[in-house]
Amino acid sequence: MDPVLLSRIQFGLTISFHYIFPPLSIGLGVILVLMEALYLKTRNPLFQQMTRFWVRIFGLTFALGVASGVVMEFQFGTNWAAYSRFVGDVFGSALAAEGIFAFFLESGFLAILLFGWDKVSPRVHMLSTCMVALGAHFSAIWIIVADSWMQTPAGYHVVQSVLRSRAEVVDFWAVVFNPSTMVRLTHTVLGAWQAAAFLVLSVSAFYLLKRRHVEFARTSMKIGLIVAVVASLLSLVTGDFSGRVVARYQPAKLAAMEGHFPASAPAGMYLFGWVSEAEQRVTGIGVPGMLSFLVHGDTTKPVTGLTAFPPQDRPPVNPVFQAFHVMVGVGTILIGLSLLGAFLWWRGSLFEARWLLWIYVFAVLLPQVGNQLGWFTAEVGRQPWIVYGLMRTAAGVSPSVTAGHVVASLVLFTLIYLLLFVLFIYLLDQKIRHGPLADDLEVAYHRR
Repeated sequence: MDPVLLSRIQFGLTISFHYIFPPLSIGLGVILVLMEALYLKTRNPLFQQMTRFWVRIFGLTFALGVASGVVMEFQFGTNWAAYSRFVGDVFGSALAAEGIFAFFLESGFLAILLFGWDKVSPRVHMLSTCMVALGAHFSAIWIIVADSWMQTPAGYHVVQSVLRSRAEVVDFWAVVFNPSTMVRLTHTVLGAWQAAAFLVLSVSAFYLLKRRHVEFARTSMKIGLIVAVVASLLSLVTGDFSGRVVARYQPAKLAAMEGHFPASAPAGMYLFGWVSEAEQRVTGIGVPGMLSFLVHGDTTKPVTGLTAFPPQDRPPVNPVFQAFHVMVGVGTILIGLSLLGAFLWWRGSLFEARWLLWIYVFAVLLPQVGNQLGWFTAEVGRQPWIVYGLMRTAAGVSPSVTAGHVVASLVLFTLIYLLLFVLFIYLLDQKIRHGPLADDLEVAYHRR
């Protein structure tokens, strides 16, 4: 068995599991700020009860995110030592900044957020909520900076030595603001807001269907719906900008996303289809010239295709094609569900539309699917490069790691992550079924 492929599978497993939780923490941080700000403005105890309930959910997601994220850091030294030696000066600076500016900020105020309700003033607690939310977003910033540099490297030079070569930072801000950082960051953060917003919508819809905590559920649903509408519509805009960046800096990835093979020809966009790499064609339904229009503003202008690149420099086409199109389909559904909910809210019939409430209960999975497939599209579409144009993935694997080592650790990781996921679902279900506490309302009344 190939240790390179096994190491990629292992890293993919660990990061996919980890990526369930940070988007929820980032999005819930924003929603907590909105809820607590509404409490400070109106002094309505219901808003503090809502904040206290969702803080408990936030604490659960934060804990699982930290536990699952530590594993990835160790893999850079075990499975990907050659990669770490080459990019350690660049990648390490971003990870160090994430620890200093994000993790310590977030975790430093987390204790006040979770346990400081009766120990600090409402304004100080609001400050801690803002700092935790800001820390979660800072964490996303530095992780995206590191990953975006791998997609579109900038601000570095390669130093050659007798033993090895390595990339060194020559312009830190060029590293931070490499060509894909900002668009990837905004798109990722908006995906996180959607994940949290649809979790709020799902739980609120569940309570309304069961006729429990009705006033709590109605108010939570309104806040979740506002965040969902804003995030889903802006994701459409950032997705378009992201495609333009990919077209300029990673044309092979763009070609794989749409199964476009001619070296230089106008390109369409497919609604769905199946790619035959052997025959170099796509069987499906699409819009002719649409990709050319989105990239160049002209349906007749050529787009660089896969045959413009040597076969060894092409990403796996059909997996990238399918992941991209399912992601786009999920994003379209989220926009539709958000706007439909907003329309029914405007019409005054949202909370009576039980069919939509049932959809919202299960739609909590859609942002998670979209986020995972977006990551899959970006990372698999970058192949065969671990750092685009600089280092191939096969060259980044630790030479001393054997297939047997990776298989053993992969089995153990899978078992541990299954147990952690079952524990997460169990605890989340318990908190949701228990619902908001009546004591939280009483405390809020006394603090008014």
